[in-house]
Amino acid sequence: MDWSDRAIVLGVRRHGESSVIAEVMTQTRGRHLGMVRNGKSRTMAALLQPGNLVDVTWRARLDEHLGNFSMEPISYRAAQLMERAASLHGVQALAALLRLLPERDPHPHLFEMLDVVLDHLQTPAEAGELYVRFELAVLNDLGFGLDLAQCAATGSREDLFYVSPKSGRAVCREAGLPYHDKMFVLPDFLKPTSNKAAKPDGLMDAFRLTQYFLSRHVYEPRGIEPSAAREGFVRSVLADFDKLLE
Repeated sequence: MDWSDRAIVLGVRRHGESSVIAEVMTQTRGRHLGMVRNGKSRTMAALLQPGNLVDVTWRARLDEHLGNFSMEPISYRAAQLMERAASLHGVQALAALLRLLPERDPHPHLFEMLDVVLDHLQTPAEAGELYVRFELAVLNDLGFGLDLAQCAATGSREDLFYVSPKSGRAVCREAGLPYHDKMFVLPDFLKPTSNKAAKPDGLMDAFRLTQYFLSRHVYEPRGIEPSAAREGFVRSVLADFDKLLE
C-alpha cells in the first residue's frame, strides 16, 4: 500500500550505515515515521533538515509496518531557520509538542499552523505569539483546551483579565480581583476581541500560562520533562524583542 502527501520534516535518526528514520508532520495523516534509504547522502541530508516542506510518498506492504519514504523538496527553509537562536530552538520545540500527539493521528489544522509558524520564526513578536497559539491548539487537541471567550463566573465577554488555574477559563477583572494572587493574567493579545500585537510582558504571561497547563495535564501525568528547546526559544524571543525596542 502507499500514499502521498505534503509534509514538514521534524527530525531524523540513524538506521544502519546509509539509511535514516525520518519523522514528518503530514498534512492529512498526522505525525508519521518512515525509512529513507540513502538518507545520509549529501542531497538527502540537506532535504531532511527540520522545517523543510516536502512532497512525501510512503510505501509498505502492510499499514502497521514502518514503511519507506521517498521525498521531493517544496521549500528549503531549514537553512534560514538555523540563522537565529530563536528559530533554531523554535523548530525543535514545535516538533516536541507534536510528539505529544499519537503517531498517525490526523491533525490537518496543526499542519497548517506549523507551516505558518515556521515561516515567521525569525520575527520575534510574531514568532512568540504564533508559538503560544500553537501550544493552545495542541492542548485543545489533547482534550485540555482553555476557554478564553467569556468569564467563568459571570458569563461576561467584557473586561476579561484573568485565567483560572483550576478551570482554565477566563475570568473578568471584577470577579477575579479577590483572587488576584492565585490567578494567571490573560494577555491582551489572547483576548477574543483584541487586535493588539503581542508585547514582551504579554508574551511572558502567555508562556507561563501555557507552560502551566501543559505541565499539569500532559508532562506531569506522563512523567516526562518539557522540551529544553522551549526554554531556549522563550529566552531567545524575548532577547530579540528587547533588541528591537532599544
